[in-house]
Amino acid sequence: GGDDNSAAITIKFSWFTEHYGSVVLLAAALLGIIAAYGIAKLEVENRFIDYFRADTEIYQGMEVIDTALGGTTPLDIILQAPTFAAPPVAGPSGAEGYGEDDYGEDDYGEDDYGEDDYSEDNTNSSGLKDSYWFSSTGLADLSKLQQFLEAQPEIGKVSSLAQIYQVATDLSGHKLNDFELAFMRKSLGDDIYQQMVAPYLLEEIDEARIQLRAMETAGLRRVDLLEKINAFAVNEVGIAQADIRYTGLLVLYNNMLQSLYKSQIVTLGAVFVGIMLMFLILFRSVKISIIAILPNFLAAAVVLGGMGIAGIPLDMMTITIAAITVGIGVDHAIHYISRFKREFAIDGDYLASMHRAHASIGQALFYTATTIIVGFSILALSNFIPSIYFGLLTGLAMTAALLGSMTLLPKLILITQPLGKPADSSQQSSSGS
Repeated sequence: GGDDNSAAITIKFSWFTEHYGSVVLLAAALLGIIAAYGIAKLEVENRFIDYFRADTEIYQGMEVIDTALGGTTPLDIILQAPTFAAPPVAGPSGAEGYGEDDYGEDDYGEDDYGEDDYSEDNTNSSGLKDSYWFSSTGLADLSKLQQFLEAQPEIGKVSSLAQIYQVATDLSGHKLNDFELAFMRKSLGDDIYQQMVAPYLLEEIDEARIQLRAMETAGLRRVDLLEKINAFAVNEVGIAQADIRYTGLLVLYNNMLQSLYKSQIVTLGAVFVGIMLMFLILFRSVKISIIAILPNFLAAAVVLGGMGIAGIPLDMMTITIAAITVGIGVDHAIHYISRFKREFAIDGDYLASMHRAHASIGQALFYTATTIIVGFSILALSNFIPSIYFGLLTGLAMTAALLGSMTLLPKLILITQPLGKPADSSQQSSSGS
């Protein structure tokens, strides 16, 4: 294959490794440090709208939903009535409301709105089940929290019981007391109840719900938003942490993203353990196994570090790149070391074996890596941004894996001499240079 251009290229790698081995080791160490810095900056926070180019219909449609229709991502805040609160006066006769054990009792009837069949402990003289959230105290808490939510730039439409309270306050010209609230609640028609009360109050267990939608175009960071809402609800409104919880697509997506970082570590750890075991079975040498896995480990670290430095977050697509890189790159190590062992068995010369391995199996590695790099780079033409990242980062990873197999791997073999002493003792000194 003297006329093969790829052989000429791979032989240059072996020549560089022989004469500039210290540069190879220094560059590998430097890349490792930079990669570690980048990995420390990795984050999983991202916005679904950023998955698409700005000129696509999906992006423009989500932008309209955000700006004109109140947000794209739903979040529900569910509030339990405080079990320690003293009951407000809820009925026209001044009957006392619920005690601390009255929440969530199952002794009410099956009427939709709780009008008839409840026990005396849970009802007032109007026949309605007492509700903390339909009292002046509870509605004041809801109003305070809703005003805070509406002031946040990432939040669009917010709906809760506070809306009907605001309407009643505007109509009456003053804040309603508990007696007026109980009378209003009793007087609500079925249609109004279904529209303005039922979606936001589960009377059976006195549970209020605030429904809101987040706007991804407003720089949404889910973790920060949830922490900010929770801190205000607990510290400013005074709702107990045990009485507040969050649900909806925003929470589910956030939890999925937050689990990616841990699963990335677990996945890579399992991959490297599995590969090490395979190397030990294949090469029957701990030293060779460690030498073989180091370039692949560095290639995976370079990709993850590059993502961290470039600000590319981990998501469902990019999380697989490191594992795929190691899976493909490990082929290079197996092929190269197997060929190197066969060449070394001929004359016991590490340097000559390296040059011959580069000229032979090096061509195959070069062709394979080049084909993979070009193939994955086609994904850069996609309209789906994660696909672009996946293609380009996989290409970068394979480039790093190829360079590692062509330079770092043979240099480590020359230094450690895992196949035994060279046949000529003079080779020992030259191989360490």
